[in-house]
Amino acid sequence: MTASTPRLVMRNIGKSFGSTHAVDGVNLEVRAGEVLALVGENGAGKSTLLKILSGAHPPDRGSLEMDGRPFTPGSPHHARIEGVAMIYQELSLAPHLSVLENILLGREATNLGVMRKSREREVAANALRRAGRPDLPLDAKVSSLSSAERQIVEIARALAGEARLLIMDEPTSSLTAHDARNLFRTIRELRESGVSILYVSHFLEEVAEVADRVVVMRDGHKVGEGRMEELSIEEIIRLMVGREIGELFPKVAHRRGEELLEVKDLQGVKLPKGVSFNVHRGEVLGIGGLVGAGRSELLRALFGLDPIRSGSVRVSLLEREFSRESGPGERWRAGAGMVAEDRKSEGLATQLSIADNLTLTHLSPYTRWGVYLPWKCRAASGKWAVNLGLVCRSVDQPVASLSGGNQQKVAFGRLLHHDVDLFLLDEPTRGIDVGSKSHLYRLIGEAASRGKAVVMVSSYLPELFGVCDRLAVMRKGVLSEPRPVEDWTEEEMMRWAVAEGS
Repeated sequence: MTASTPRLVMRNIGKSFGSTHAVDGVNLEVRAGEVLALVGENGAGKSTLLKILSGAHPPDRGSLEMDGRPFTPGSPHHARIEGVAMIYQELSLAPHLSVLENILLGREATNLGVMRKSREREVAANALRRAGRPDLPLDAKVSSLSSAERQIVEIARALAGEARLLIMDEPTSSLTAHDARNLFRTIRELRESGVSILYVSHFLEEVAEVADRVVVMRDGHKVGEGRMEELSIEEIIRLMVGREIGELFPKVAHRRGEELLEVKDLQGVKLPKGVSFNVHRGEVLGIGGLVGAGRSELLRALFGLDPIRSGSVRVSLLEREFSRESGPGERWRAGAGMVAEDRKSEGLATQLSIADNLTLTHLSPYTRWGVYLPWKCRAASGKWAVNLGLVCRSVDQPVASLSGGNQQKVAFGRLLHHDVDLFLLDEPTRGIDVGSKSHLYRLIGEAASRGKAVVMVSSYLPELFGVCDRLAVMRKGVLSEPRPVEDWTEEEMMRWAVAEGS
């Protein structure tokens, strides 16, 4: 291998599933010590390409080379042995094991079958040092770590295997801005040490910050590439979607009306702590803060998923308060609906159809004399699919087969179908592409224009500033006073989130 030899070369890679060409004739090159960003909408072929590279899928055609030699990974384990490690959006750690055990899982050092503890600790400590966190205790259980710390353990695990190419799939989707900056610092240090990184993200601002080059995919093809400093975010978006997307944050006119929700001194079992605020019809209230600050716990308490110790939640629509023992069923009946952060385990019944997921909470329009009429449900769901811009074969298709962005549209569509008055949205655009984000932002604005009230939790500050009318920040279970969005700056929000003083 010479200094000019690329770390990875993929030539004319193709992969089909039935009649669908997931990847079609893709050429890609990553150099040693380079961060290459791979971007595209959901369904563009990125995941298939990564699975081919990591050994999860064999290509139907084409060839791969690593450091000038043919590379044909037969499995993810084989790919790791060859120096290719993939860090998935959903981390693959064993939470009941220690940091040390996770880093060395599958490659424990032995001497005649006896584990060499001193060597193991040396290897793991060196991997953590290279990952930028030598202070992480090796004996700590992974279950006790924050999301950011677990991400570091996953990186250290790859480095302990002497990875030459590190694939990161949406690495900041569960991280705060502060933790993301620390991750970017680690990536820059790895790049300086000669590790190549293939970086996949829907957050184009962070791609611009961390990547040297960018490759854009659309419909299974590579449609553009270039050095990061030579491409604007607008140009990348245009390549991704194949059209002018207009404003990322569409402006839909809406007017603040009467108060709909009043929360007073709300106290959860642990979080939140004495939270008070109100939300009006025709208003989008955004809640920022760090992971673990209590934002999700607040929405869960409002929706009756988590118990309330004290305080009150009053919906003006009913002119009464929720009882502390009441659950989500009473919220649905009161005209409140929630989109959970983890759509796969809490927000959707993924094995059921699109039609079922859209209508489960409100089936009365599709019954006659107590008999369910599935044809009527499917007809209505088809109209919703068009309104939501779903990309699907039919509304009978299982939700599990949809892309992340389309799944999120279904989760949001259920609230629209139920015609709720109060939308509780927890990280509504997490892990979805820029086109789906823009569509969801428009749907949120249109809901507000019809007099709906929206409470939206997000870790993505541009989203809060682009969509919301008022903003508040949570810190350690305490919520700041909501203020008009123009009265905040991103710096002030971060300062409030991390400091003891507002």
